[in-house]
Amino acid sequence: MVQLVLKRDILKKMSNTATLEKSEAETKEKVVRPETVGLDDATKSAASKFIGEVSPPPAVGDLIEGKVINIQKNTVFVDLQPFGTGIIYGREFHVARDIIKNINPGDNVSGKIIDLEEREGYFEISLKEARQARVWSEAEEAIKNKNVFELTVQDANKGGLMLTWQGVIGFLPASQLNSEHYPRVADGDKDRILEELKKMVGQKFSVSIINASPKEGKLIFSEKNPELKKKIKIVEKYAVGDELEGEVTGVVDFGVFIKIEDGLEGLVHISEMDWGLVEDPKQMFKVGEKVKVKIIEVKDEKISLSIKALKKNPWLEAEKKYKKDETVSAVVIKFNKHGALASIEEGVSGLVHISEFGNETKLREKLSLGNSYKFKITNFEPKEQKMTLSYKEANEPEGDKEKDS
Repeated sequence: MVQLVLKRDILKKMSNTATLEKSEAETKEKVVRPETVGLDDATKSAASKFIGEVSPPPAVGDLIEGKVINIQKNTVFVDLQPFGTGIIYGREFHVARDIIKNINPGDNVSGKIIDLEEREGYFEISLKEARQARVWSEAEEAIKNKNVFELTVQDANKGGLMLTWQGVIGFLPASQLNSEHYPRVADGDKDRILEELKKMVGQKFSVSIINASPKEGKLIFSEKNPELKKKIKIVEKYAVGDELEGEVTGVVDFGVFIKIEDGLEGLVHISEMDWGLVEDPKQMFKVGEKVKVKIIEVKDEKISLSIKALKKNPWLEAEKKYKKDETVSAVVIKFNKHGALASIEEGVSGLVHISEFGNETKLREKLSLGNSYKFKITNFEPKEQKMTLSYKEANEPEGDKEKDS
């Protein structure tokens, strides 16, 4: 209690200089006012109306605005008429020094009420908190209006890039980078991704705010939104079936990225690279290489491409040459969790299911990669490019088959 009284006494002394002239003026005003006794009804009505229009005093958390009436060594006094005087001191003065150094008596400032000392006529205010409140409010407006900002990349981590907006550090996830800046790294190596992201520090990006959370202090940016409308307009020029020439801009495990024109890239998925088995796209394509592609899907702002669609479909010829229950020779080209993949000719292969052998070990005892074996076609759907092969039915004696059944 003694500390509280002492604090108030100090504040009263500090503000005496600032409030003396104001107090004398108010006192003079009271002395020279005409007597209110005997005022007519119209004057009384006007006075009552004025009193009724006065706003309630500010509460903790309210944003206020007032004129700076005095700045002392560690204290700023702000006129909050008609409610009293606002004061910035102690910790709030320290954290707002960068703002206060640019303030002069007579300037209007915005603050946030953080404590009330109404008996002494002071409202403790924070410039920093008011500034932050305005920033988050502006962030919400920016999201609503889809505003675009030119911001410089400050730093990078394995997840994305750090940018600063209105003094708040925000995050631009790698997933929100446009195709031009997205780090295409084989095998998703996080250390290599970080290396690529760090190369962007110091660069300016056009971004929009997509999420703002003042409680968590979280600001999330996207580079995709600013280019979306422009990209959609570019995409609208193309249609499924169009044949184009593009440049390989990235090679990853799941396919290759092809630049069709400035601002537009499409993906050739690994399954659309060739009719035959493709295990490693990097062995087939290099960045900078020119390739011919066919558009197989246009959806929103994305274009899917195919290279194999420009080649003759081997399944069309296979349909004329092979039939279900026929025995054929096929080369084992791959093992997977379902069994073995065997090719009867280039681009036409079928699955030998693991269930015929019991487990993977027994399957590999019977079949080896690169070797040719006889198989029976047990299912053949050339239009769907599906075929199932049986090793057992093509190689076991008839007596053994009957025992198994």
